[in-house]
Amino acid sequence: MISAEEAWSRLVPHLSPFKGERLPRRQSLGRILEESLAATVDIPALDVSAMDGYALAGEVAPEQVLPVAGTIAAGDPPGFELSPGGAARIMTGAPVPAAADRVVPVEETDGGGEEVRILSSCPAGTHIRRRGEILRASQELLEAGTLLTPGGLSLLAAHGYGEVPVRRRPTLAVLVTGDEVVPPDLEPRPGQLRDSHTDFLLAAGHSLGVEVSSLGIAGDRVEELAAGIRTGMESDVLLITGGVSMGVYDLVEGVLEELGARILFEKVAVQPAKPVVAAVHPGGIVFGLPGNPGSAMVAFWLFVRPVVRRLQGYDDGFWHGALAAELAAPCPGAKGRDRFLPARVRFEGGRILAEPVDPKGSHDVAAYALGTALLRIPAGTPQREIGASCEVLPLVDWRAG
Repeated sequence: MISAEEAWSRLVPHLSPFKGERLPRRQSLGRILEESLAATVDIPALDVSAMDGYALAGEVAPEQVLPVAGTIAAGDPPGFELSPGGAARIMTGAPVPAAADRVVPVEETDGGGEEVRILSSCPAGTHIRRRGEILRASQELLEAGTLLTPGGLSLLAAHGYGEVPVRRRPTLAVLVTGDEVVPPDLEPRPGQLRDSHTDFLLAAGHSLGVEVSSLGIAGDRVEELAAGIRTGMESDVLLITGGVSMGVYDLVEGVLEELGARILFEKVAVQPAKPVVAAVHPGGIVFGLPGNPGSAMVAFWLFVRPVVRRLQGYDDGFWHGALAAELAAPCPGAKGRDRFLPARVRFEGGRILAEPVDPKGSHDVAAYALGTALLRIPAGTPQREIGASCEVLPLVDWRAG
């Protein structure tokens, strides 16, 4: 049995981001940029006005009256020359005439049409946005590895990028095992139970931005299990639930090896989710998740999530994104393994408060399903009381509501 950190270190060498693909700009939100992109134009493209007002050619004294040579709207080039001592009505974003060296806001004038009275002094350069002051053509616009946000797409649009080079999203398949498992829409007979794994894993994978698919339920027979796993290994990441412990019908590890996968680890010193299996093969990574729902959820958040994000190009590691918090309720201790409890997290009085939910066991799907974070209790930690410090890993946007 190895530590969680050791398990992660065995995964890392197999987590190079995928090669890129090109997508239409409006379909690239939330993707990782594959290569750096350069500015295609100067921003601003011309000297433009930062205010609605009057462009002036030269210094003007307060209360001075100037003739207005014309009006310049945004997007229109001036159709006239501005003489020294002259003025032109100008709108925000409109190009400044060549002779103009300052813009006085309309609020600091009498707003005249054919002539205008300037009410205050206006130093040279005032309210003019200079060509290229934000970006020069050929300067780096966005660097490789950037997460494309709505603002990033706006920037790409401003520079005419129709297609964007992004890293490919991983594909993730889910295979549930067990003769006792039936689809959720069937009434289980005594001894059977409904499949709750598939919905959780598909939704959790979808929340990470991957392409997900369900391979259904495979019974506890080697041939049936091998067929499902063989199909699942066509995906970048395959998640198998159940069949990874020490029972007679726990066949997953043996079938993986028969199909050419190399086992990286099979037991990790965490509670729950100890019997988690990870394996690699030429086409991707396979996780064997415990059959108990709580264990499967913890294994997903601890190991699958950072793996998937690494494959997308994020620089995640084990327990990446954890926050320092304060206990809002007593917290049980942990003995020989790091313990991970579901917790409800809230922000109150400038502090992040975590209220642990102590499940009845790793089968307690209700407790794990309602947590908004995982709370880590290091091995050897005694029970802690309200106000003690702790670490939590947010699983959802816990600030909502």
